[in-house]
Amino acid sequence: MMNRPPDFRSSMHRRPSQPGRIEKARDPRKSLIRLVLYLKPYLARISVVVIFIIIYTLLGLAGPYLMGIAIDRFMGGGDKIGLVRIALTMLLTYALSNLFNAIANRLMARISQHALRELRRDLFMHLQTQSMSFFDSNPAGSLMSRLTNDIDAINQAVSQNITSLVASILSMVGILITMFVLNAWLAMGSLIVVPIMLWFTQFVARYTRRGFRELQKNLGGLNAIAEEAISGQKVIKAFGRNEAVIAAFRKQNEAVFHAGVYANSYALLLMPLTNVLGNLFVIVLASLGGWLALQNLASVGMIATFINYGQNFISPLRQIANLYNSIQAALAGAERVFEIIDTPPEIVDRPDALPLKKVRGDVRFENVNFSYVSDRPVIKNMTLQVQAGQTVALVGPTGAGKTTIINLLNRFYEIQSGSISIDGHDIRTLQKQDLRRNLGIVLQDTFLFADTVMENIRFGRLDATDEECQSAAQMADADHFIRQLPHGYQTNLSERANNLSQGQRQLLAIARAILADPAILILDEATSSVDTRTEARIQESLLRLMRGRTSFVIAHRLSTIRDADRVVVINNGEIVEQGTHQELLDRQGFYHHLYLSQFKGKAI
Repeated sequence: MMNRPPDFRSSMHRRPSQPGRIEKARDPRKSLIRLVLYLKPYLARISVVVIFIIIYTLLGLAGPYLMGIAIDRFMGGGDKIGLVRIALTMLLTYALSNLFNAIANRLMARISQHALRELRRDLFMHLQTQSMSFFDSNPAGSLMSRLTNDIDAINQAVSQNITSLVASILSMVGILITMFVLNAWLAMGSLIVVPIMLWFTQFVARYTRRGFRELQKNLGGLNAIAEEAISGQKVIKAFGRNEAVIAAFRKQNEAVFHAGVYANSYALLLMPLTNVLGNLFVIVLASLGGWLALQNLASVGMIATFINYGQNFISPLRQIANLYNSIQAALAGAERVFEIIDTPPEIVDRPDALPLKKVRGDVRFENVNFSYVSDRPVIKNMTLQVQAGQTVALVGPTGAGKTTIINLLNRFYEIQSGSISIDGHDIRTLQKQDLRRNLGIVLQDTFLFADTVMENIRFGRLDATDEECQSAAQMADADHFIRQLPHGYQTNLSERANNLSQGQRQLLAIARAILADPAILILDEATSSVDTRTEARIQESLLRLMRGRTSFVIAHRLSTIRDADRVVVINNGEIVEQGTHQELLDRQGFYHHLYLSQFKGKAI
C-alpha cells in the first residue's frame, strides 16, 4: 500500500465547510478585476459591443420622448397624419433598438466564451503543475466543482448578463440626463428615490455575496461525496455501506440547502424592494408633475414622458436586481477559482534546472528524511546506493515506506533533508519532465483512461506507432487477451477500465511501461493482481525488460524477487538489512522471518 499522510481522510468524512486546505479569498473586487483582465485581449470587439449598447439604449430613450410629443402636438391638435407618422417612427425606433440589442448580445456571448475558455485552461493547467500533496488534501470532487460549477456560475453572469448590466446602467444614466434636460424640477424630484435604492442594493449585496460563496463551497463538498460514492460503488455494496453513504450525502445536501436558502433569500429581497420604490417613483412624479401642471410649468405630455421615464428608470433597477443572483454567484465562483490558481505548486523547476540525457542509471539516496506531516517521519536518515543496471528489490511490511521511496525518486514529494541523485545529479536540480521521462513506473493501483486499448498503451510514448504498441503488448503477454476483445486494440475502455479484470488492467500498464522504454524501471507490486500462472508467463518478459536497466521492484510476494541483484529490507522507514535473497535467508534476520511467514511449512 502507498504511504499517505497520517491525517489523510476521504472527502466523505470532511467537514462540509472545509473541502480543501486553501485559504479563502475575501475580496470580490479583486476577483472582479481579475475576471475583467481575461476580457482585456478582446477590447476592440468589446468596444463595438459598447457602441451597439449605446445605440440601442439611446433608441430606447427616444421612445418616451416621442410619446410626449405625440400627446402635446398631435393628439391635442387632432393631427391624424402627424400621429400616424410619429407612431411609425416610434415603431421603427423600438425595432432598431431590439435589433442592436440582439447583435450586442451575440457578440458578447462569443467574447465571453473566449475569455472563459482561457480561464478554464489556466485553471486546468495550474492543476497539472501541483504536487501530489496538493491532491492528497483536496478531494477530486471539490476540484471538479471548481472546473464545472464555479466556471458555469461565471459563464452565466458574463455571457448572458453583462450586456444587460451595461445597458441598464447606461439607460439609468441616460434617463437622468434626459430628465434634467427636459425639466430640472421634475428630475430633482425623482432623485429622491435613487440614494434609497443604492443603499438597499449595497446592503443586500453584502449578505448575498457571502451566501453564494458559502453555497459554492458546500456544492464542492457535495460533489466530492457524490464522486467518491459513484466511483466506489463496488466497495460500498461489498461492505453494505449504502445507508452510511446516503447519510453522508444527506448531511452535505442539507448544508447546501441551508446555504442556498440564505443566499437566495437576500438576493430575492431586491425584487420587492424595487417594486415598492418603483411605485414611490411614479407617485412622486405624478404628484410633483400635477402641481407643476397647475402652475403652467409642465405640459401633460411632459408629465407622461417623465412617468414613462420613471418606469423605465426602475426597470433597469429591477434588471440589476434580477442579475444579482448570477453576479454574486459568479463572484463567489471566481474567488474559488482564483484560490486554486493562486496556490503555488510545491515542487517547481529551478531557473537553472538541467536536462537529463543519456542516463546510466546510478541512483543514490543520501541521509534522506521525509514526512508527509511534520513530526511524523516516514523515511528516516536513509542512505542507499544503486549501481547502473542493478535490480533492487524493496521489501518490508505494509506501511514500511517502500512506495514512499519510489514517490521520492519520482519527485512526487519534496524531501525535508538529504539528497537523491541520478548519475551524480541531485534530482532537485533536474527538469521534472526529463526526470520522469527517464523513469518508467507500473503502480500497484493501475489507472487506465476511458479510451481505446491502443491509446492507453500509447500513453507511455505518444509518438509510438501502432506496431510498436502491439509489440509492447506482446512483451507484456497482453496481446492474446486484447485480440479477444470485441474490437481488439480499438476496444473502448469504460471509466476506470471496469470492463477489464484487474489482472488485464495490470498487463496493459506493464505494456505502457515497456513502450516508454525508460532508463530506470519501477515495478510497484506490478504482478500483485495477476494469478500465479499469468505471473509466471510475464515474469520472463519483465526480466528481459529489466535487463540492462536500473530496476526497483516492490513485491510482497517474496518468491518474485529471488533473482534480484540486491534485496533491501525496509521497516519503519529505515533500512534494516541488505543483501541477496540467499544471503539474507542465511543471515536468519528480519527478511528470513518475512519469508518464513509466507512459506511456512514449505522447503526454502
